[in-house]
Amino acid sequence: MGTRSTYRVLEEWTNEKTNKSESKELLLMYVQFDGYPSGHPLDTAKWLSGGKVVNGISGEENDLTFNGAGCLAAQLVAMHKEGVGNTYIEALENRGDCWENYLYDIIVKEDRSIEYVCFENYDTINEIFRGSADDFIKKFSEVEENV
Repeated sequence: MGTRSTYRVLEEWTNEKTNKSESKELLLMYVQFDGYPSGHPLDTAKWLSGGKVVNGISGEENDLTFNGAGCLAAQLVAMHKEGVGNTYIEALENRGDCWENYLYDIIVKEDRSIEYVCFENYDTINEIFRGSADDFIKKFSEVEENV
């Protein structure tokens, strides 16, 4: 049996009229196996850590670049999808209902920073991490080393 997980990619900004934070969900991706924090989510954090979000491309990008949250979402699917099975696109409203043990949010902020959030989903949904991809790497690499 696999450790199921979902990744949700969101875009977040401040509404200039109300001065309140708003967000839009762009993607829900389901992954069948190894979804515990020190599994592929750690690899995803390492990948995110090596990238940068931009608004427009100049053609001179040499490193991993995301031209906004939609580009990041598409590259996330490409990173995880290797042939038939294991990785699927789900309807956004299915988050938490795919029998997943862990839920991950990748939030692209208005300032082009990326926030990575992890929730356990057993009897209830509990947030166990919120921060940068670098902080996720530090926290869950240590967990893996202590096992």
